[in-house]
Amino acid sequence: MNQVKSHKRDKRVASAQEALAGLVADGQTIAVGGFGLCGIPERLIEALRDSGVKNLTAVSNNAGIDGVGLGLLLATRQIRKMVSSYVGENKEFERQFLAGELEVEFTPQGTLAEKLRAGGAGIPAFFTRTGYGTQVAEGKETREFDGHMYVMERSIVADVALVKAWKADPSGNLVYRKTARNFNPMAATAGKVCVAEVEIMVEIGELDPDQIHTPGIYVDRIVHNPAPSKRIEQRTVRV
Repeated sequence: MNQVKSHKRDKRVASAQEALAGLVADGQTIAVGGFGLCGIPERLIEALRDSGVKNLTAVSNNAGIDGVGLGLLLATRQIRKMVSSYVGENKEFERQFLAGELEVEFTPQGTLAEKLRAGGAGIPAFFTRTGYGTQVAEGKETREFDGHMYVMERSIVADVALVKAWKADPSGNLVYRKTARNFNPMAATAGKVCVAEVEIMVEIGELDPDQIHTPGIYVDRIVHNPAPSKRIEQRTVRV
């Protein structure tokens, strides 16, 4: 499998299925961007489901909800292990976990973000105070710095990263919007290969360089999805 970064000027492909062709395989670690249901690469997740690959380790802030997001892959039993910080909205996740059918690595949210960021920066491990003295620290190296105890966390490098951007140009420069900026930039750099689902495509030169969140050097393929679903995970109304 070729995982060399592409330096083509135009990285757009015609469909989500084409975007994943030749990249995904059984047993891979897949980093998926998004925060709750905000900023998830929904078309790419559907294409991953349709690819039929299995025994995946999914690294994501959340596990989606039943029938949406990574919930699709849980329903088809394509995920073997979840590395997540929040899973409270998915009944199928709960059922598989309690039945011992799904391996779960619960990770504090900030620690998960840093594990992805550090992986993308080539940092193999780091120390954090978060989780010391709890189950999170069991089996991990601990060390004292300046009078405080820290836990060593290994960074994450994924085989493939799937992210969702608001705007992009054909070279793969990405701009995220608001809450979607949580986890998507870190996931993008943590992947050996990165595929981006993009809402708005612009021409090269139209993006302000100071506003680019993920430089195109990290992105291998782009699929255009101009009409994302934008579901609301918890709808709150007031009379």
